[in-house]
Amino acid sequence: MDSDQRHMVRALELARLGAGRTSPNPMVGAVVVVDDEVVAEGWHESYGAPHAEAKALESAGSTARGSTLYCNLEPCCHRTPDKRTPPCTEKIIDAGVSRVVFAVYDPNPHVAGLGEQALKQAGISVTYGVLRDEASLLNEPFFAWIQRSVPYVHLKIAATLDGRIASRDGSSHWISGEQSRIEVHRLRSKYDAVMVGAGTMISDDPSLTVRHVEGRNPARIIVDSGLRAVPGSRMASDDAAPVYVLCTREAEIRRGGELAGTKVKLITCPTDASGHIDLFVAMQEIGRRGITSILVEGGRGLATAMIRRHLVDRLSVYTNPSLMGAGVEWLGDIGVEGAESRPHLRCVTTRTVGEDVLVTGLIDPARTYGSLRAPGEGRAFDQMAGVLCLQD
Repeated sequence: MDSDQRHMVRALELARLGAGRTSPNPMVGAVVVVDDEVVAEGWHESYGAPHAEAKALESAGSTARGSTLYCNLEPCCHRTPDKRTPPCTEKIIDAGVSRVVFAVYDPNPHVAGLGEQALKQAGISVTYGVLRDEASLLNEPFFAWIQRSVPYVHLKIAATLDGRIASRDGSSHWISGEQSRIEVHRLRSKYDAVMVGAGTMISDDPSLTVRHVEGRNPARIIVDSGLRAVPGSRMASDDAAPVYVLCTREAEIRRGGELAGTKVKLITCPTDASGHIDLFVAMQEIGRRGITSILVEGGRGLATAMIRRHLVDRLSVYTNPSLMGAGVEWLGDIGVEGAESRPHLRCVTTRTVGEDVLVTGLIDPARTYGSLRAPGEGRAFDQMAGVLCLQD
């Protein structure tokens, strides 16, 4: 590992400290280096707070003159009405930094190479692409959201070796091992929202809060077209986090009164040809409410519908080394007619989590990454990079 990589590793470590608190902004860390020695550090701590580069340069003071600044994302250069902080490129130039090293371009159309251009025009040397894959994985939800304004969707499944998520009688508690359950709670804390369907609500009455680890609770989204599951549920009466319910207009008229006095917010959506909530429209409605990333923990019906409608970015399957035989399979008909047309995950990583095996990858890298290159495309992928950036 050379010097640039070593300092970029530290920038990524700092960026992760903002996990779950920076949305809709990305996670960014910055390191100021003089003669290969770190003199200051900073990270974007929360939405609206100073950016990582600004924090690090403020801490460095006059020692920043002639230094090298490392950051995992291209420094911002724009001033827009909704932007809460001044451009980082201006602060970098004013501080007298002589070189900037960043990992990946910011696909925000207000930046997208313009930050690099501003630095070069000021006479600052710029190096791009150091640990690009690791930096891309870290901000994968942001990259998807900023380019399409529809939430990034991570579908999580816990299944037995024979692909079952529930037994014949419908019970589904503790399919995965303890370490996997802890990891899923850590994942919840990083996403804007967690989503389940009406079937999961009826069978489990979950709270969908973060337990087992430190972290903030995500918003809860329930796909309950007929409002048959949410009234009377645990979530309808707690104040742990916002609750959004996707339902039809008819259901709102018929049963919405049962939620009077609660903080549940109904989002009425049209139905598709099968009579279910049109999930494509639902994703747009959710995005309009400022939710940029969703962890889907629903059952077979929701998982199948999300994949069939091409709404899933990342799929993660935790496979437990146990057998169920008869039971509920995690996926139904997604329209595959022949084996040659089946979808393949891309940019795949595999690892053990306690007693389970996790396989995770992208269903359509181009949809998720847009103008950017997805991690691992075009060369061998370092699985450890995926482990570090997706787990921490």
